[in-house]
Amino acid sequence: MTDLTSLRLSYDRAELRRADLNPDPLAQFQGWLDEAIRDGLREPYALSLATADASGRPSVRTVLLRGADERGLTFYTNYESHKGRDLAQNPRAEVLFHWADHERQVRASGEVGRVSDEESTAYFHARPYQSQLAAHASDPQSAPIENRGVLEARFAELQARYPQGTPVPKPDYWGGYRVRVGEWEFWQGRRNRMHDRFRYAREGEGWRIERLMP
Repeated sequence: MTDLTSLRLSYDRAELRRADLNPDPLAQFQGWLDEAIRDGLREPYALSLATADASGRPSVRTVLLRGADERGLTFYTNYESHKGRDLAQNPRAEVLFHWADHERQVRASGEVGRVSDEESTAYFHARPYQSQLAAHASDPQSAPIENRGVLEARFAELQARYPQGTPVPKPDYWGGYRVRVGEWEFWQGRRNRMHDRFRYAREGEGWRIERLMP
C-alpha cells in the first residue's frame, strides 16, 4: 500500500477574511455554490449527509442538494431507507460540502423535517423517467437483495407497467427532507495548514459570526 503519510497538498488558492463574509450565511453559501457551478466543478451540489439513530450510532452517505433557501437545505430519498429510519428516530443531521478544486468546505447542521407531499410530488415528476422507475425498483432502499439480476428484473417490469410517456406515481414512501440550519461553518484551505474557519451560530433573529482555530 502507498505510504499515505507522504501525500499532502499545500492550499494556496485563496484566503477568507472576516470582511469577505456575507452577514447572511445562506447568501455566503449560495455565492460559493454558484462559483463552484460556474467553474464546472463536478457535482458541486453533492453533499455528505450524517445522521444517527436513537442510540447515537452514526451513518453517512452522499446525497444531492435539491433546494437551498431561508427554510433550509432540501434533499430527497426513500423514507424507509437507512437515513430515513435514522431521521425518524433522531431528526437532526449535519451536511458537508467539499469543493476540493476550490480548497473549500461548508458544514451545516440542524433539525430535519419532511417537506410537503405536494412539494415532493412536484419534484418527483420533474426527475428523469428512469429515476422515477428506480425509486420504485429499489424499495425497500438499503435492504439486502439477492443479486443485480433481481434489481434489473424489477426495473424491466416497471418499464412495461409504465411505458415512457405514462405518468409514474410517486411512491408514498418517497419524498423530501429539509435541514433547518442552526449552525454553518465555512472553511478555506490555507498554506501551512493555517486554514481560515468561520462559524455562524443563530443568535435571536440573526447570526453570530466567529473565527475558529484551524
